[in-house]
Amino acid sequence: MTSLICTLQDHQDDVNWCAFSAKLLATCSGDKTVRLYNTRDFSELPFSPLSGHGYGIHCCCFSACGQFLASCSTDATTVVWCTVTGEIEAVLEHPGRSPVRTCALSPDSLHLVSGASDGTLALWDFPSKQLRRTGAVNDTTMVACAFSPCSQVFVSGSTYGDLRLWDLYMNQLHAEKNAHDLGVSCCTFDPTILSGGQVVQFRLASCGQDSHLKIWAINKFSSGAYKMQLLHTLTGQLAPVLSCSYSSDGQMLVSGSVDKSVTVYDAKNAVLLYTLNQHERYVTACSFSPTSALIATGSMDKTVNIWRLEDGCSGHEESAQTPSEGRASAGRSKLQVSDWSEDDVSAWLLEEGLGGLVDKFKANDIDGTELLGLTKETLASELHIESVGLRSKLLRKVEEMKSDSVCSGTPDEFLCPITRELMREPVIAADGYSYEREAIESWISTRNRSSPMTNLPLLTTLLTPNHTLKMAIGRWRISH
Repeated sequence: MTSLICTLQDHQDDVNWCAFSAKLLATCSGDKTVRLYNTRDFSELPFSPLSGHGYGIHCCCFSACGQFLASCSTDATTVVWCTVTGEIEAVLEHPGRSPVRTCALSPDSLHLVSGASDGTLALWDFPSKQLRRTGAVNDTTMVACAFSPCSQVFVSGSTYGDLRLWDLYMNQLHAEKNAHDLGVSCCTFDPTILSGGQVVQFRLASCGQDSHLKIWAINKFSSGAYKMQLLHTLTGQLAPVLSCSYSSDGQMLVSGSVDKSVTVYDAKNAVLLYTLNQHERYVTACSFSPTSALIATGSMDKTVNIWRLEDGCSGHEESAQTPSEGRASAGRSKLQVSDWSEDDVSAWLLEEGLGGLVDKFKANDIDGTELLGLTKETLASELHIESVGLRSKLLRKVEEMKSDSVCSGTPDEFLCPITRELMREPVIAADGYSYEREAIESWISTRNRSSPMTNLPLLTTLLTPNHTLKMAIGRWRISH
C-alpha cells in the first residue's frame, strides 16, 4: 500500500521538477526558485530557496554524491549550485542563448547535457564546467534527456516525438522516430544493466503527449552497434503523461499525468500497482528516492506530495487514501516540536491515544514549547491532571519524542567538514564550502593552501562569515 506522508506547499507557481539525492529533495518551479529539503523530516534547508535564475526553472538534477545540483531555465542558463552552502558554483550559458528545457548529469558526474528550445544539445565537462560539444535536431524543442547507467551514452527526447541515442562525441547512434505521437515529455533510464553473451542491455522509459508510458530495450552489441526495441506500452493514464522515474533497483516505475493522477508500475512485468489521486491539477514531476521507499510528485497545483511505499506491495491497483489527517500530520512533521501550534499539539495527543487531554491543553494554550517544558508538578498543579498514571504516560511520550529528535542526529550541513563537529563560527572559504573558522584558519596556517574538500588550490585565504548558516544552527540548537 501507499501513504501520503507530507505535502510541501512552499512554491508560488507550478512545480516543474523533483529530484532526490541520498539526503536531499530538490524541487523547482515557474517561480524562478529551487527549494531544498532534508529527506529525514522534509524540513527546508536554511539557505533555501535558491534564487539566481531570471525566469522559470524547468528541470534540476543532483550529482552522484549529492554535493552539487544543476538547474536549467528559460533564461538560457544551467546553474550549478553547491548543496552544502546554497552558493552558485557556475552559470553555464547555453549556445545560442535559447531557453534551456532539460538537463541531466551522468551517473559518474563527469558530464552534463542540456537541451534547448531551438533543438540544440550542449555537452559539458562537469568538473571543469567547460562546454565540450554541441549537437542539434532541427525544427523541434528538446524537452527530455537522460544518461545511461554506464555514463557513456545518453538519450534525448523532443516535441517532434523522437528519441535519439548519442555518445559523448555527439555522434547519433540511433533515432527512434515517432516514439510518441505529438511529442515526448520525459525519459529515464533503469539504473541497472543487463548483460549476457555478446549483448549489453539498458532499459529506458519514456512518456509523451500520446498518453502512453513506454518501456524500451536498448541493446549494445559487441560490434558497437545499438538497437532500440519497444517492450511495453503502459496505458494506465487517460491524458498526456508528463513525467516518469525508475526506482533505484529498477523494479518500479512511476509516472504523472495531465489527468492529475500518479501511477506506480511493476516495471519488470509491466503491471499497474497503484493509482494515486491527490493532486488538484496536472502532475508535472515525479521522482523515486535512491535510498528509501519514497516518491515525490510535483504539480501545477504548486504542491509537492511525498508518498511512502509500504512493505508487502500486493500488486493490485489502489487509490491512495484522502488524507485530511495526513495533511495535518505532514505539515507538523516539517516543524521542530518547539514550533508546534496548539492545534499541532492537539493532533499529537490524539495520535498518541491521549485525546482526553485535548480540552485541558487547549484551555491552557499549550503549544510545542510548553509541551516540551511540562513536568509532573505543572501537570498536577496547573493542568489539574489528577491521574498519576496519565501524567506518567504523557511525560513518557514527551521524553520518547525528545529522544527521537536527538537520535535523528545533527544535520550534516551544520558540521564542519574538517572537525565533523557542530559549527559555532561558520565561514565560507574560497572553495565555496563552510567551515568552523578556527579549523579552516588552522588548516591554512599550516601552509596547506588546498581545499580540504576538493584538494584544489584555494585562490584566496579570505574567509567570509556565513551569517545565514550561523542563525540556522542557533535555531537548531535551541530546539534540540
